[in-house]
Amino acid sequence: MSIVVTGATGHLGRHVVEQLLQKVPADQVTAVVRTPEKAADLAERGVNIAVADYNAPETFDTLFAAGDKVLLISGNEFDKGRVAQHKVVIEAAKAADVALLAYTSTPGSLKAALADDHRGTEEALTGSGVPYVLLRNGWYHENYTENLAPVLEHNAVVAAAGEGRVSSASRADYAAAAVAVLTGEGHENKTYELGGDEAWSLAEYAAELSRQTGKEIAYNSVSGEALKGILGGTGMPEHFVDVFVGVDASIAQGELVVSSGDLSRLAGRPTTPFAEAIAAAIKG
Repeated sequence: MSIVVTGATGHLGRHVVEQLLQKVPADQVTAVVRTPEKAADLAERGVNIAVADYNAPETFDTLFAAGDKVLLISGNEFDKGRVAQHKVVIEAAKAADVALLAYTSTPGSLKAALADDHRGTEEALTGSGVPYVLLRNGWYHENYTENLAPVLEHNAVVAAAGEGRVSSASRADYAAAAVAVLTGEGHENKTYELGGDEAWSLAEYAAELSRQTGKEIAYNSVSGEALKGILGGTGMPEHFVDVFVGVDASIAQGELVVSSGDLSRLAGRPTTPFAEAIAAAIKG
C-alpha cells in the first residue's frame, strides 16, 4: 500500500510530499511525475517515483494498487481537456480498487469559468464508485505574492475585484489539509470547503504592501473590460486573460470567501496570515 501523489513536483505537490515525509516512511510514498529528473532528490530520500502523463492513459494502467490512497492534483493544461485528463486517473484508480481518491478542486461557491473543469471532474469522481474526498481549495496567497514585481514597479494593485474579499491561504496550508486526509481515517465521501482564516480585500492588500515597503501603493479598481485590455496588452494569452478577469468578477461577488473553518481544522493549526506571506515574498 502506498500514498500516491500526482503532480508531485509541482508547486502544491512538492509541499504535499514534503509534509507526508514528516508523517510516514518514504517507501510508503509514491510521487507521480512526468519528468523523473525533477524528482531525483525525492528518489534519493527513498520515495517511490512513478512516471506517468495525464495525456497518455496507458501510463496509469498499472500505477495504482489495491488499498492505495491517491491525491489527484488538478492539471494545469487548460487547453488540453482537463476533465478527460482527470478521468484517466479516476478510471485507473477504480480498476485498481484504491482505498481513497482525493481531488484538489475549487470552492463550491465559485461560478467563474475556471471552476467548470473542476465541477466536471467532481461529477466523474463522485459517480465512479471510488471512495473520494473533494478538497475544494480556495485561492492561494502565492497567486499574489509570486507576482509582486509589476505591482512594486508601478506602485499599484490593478484589479477588477471591486470591494470583494478573498479567504486565501498558503500552498503549505492546503498541503497540510491534504496530508491530514491521506494519513487519517473517516474522510471517505466527504467534501471540504477550504480557505484561510482571514478574508482580505484588494484595497487591504495594497495597504499592507504600502506598510511593509514604505511605498505608496494604490489599489486601482477597474472594470472587467478595462482589465482585459490591460492584461491583453502585456501579451498574456487570451484564455488566461479570461481566467483572471473571471476570477476578479467572482471575487467582487464574494465567491472566494470561505468561512467553513475546514482548512485550519484539518491542518490542526491556524492558516498562514497573508501579511506573513507578503513579508516573506518581499524579503525574497
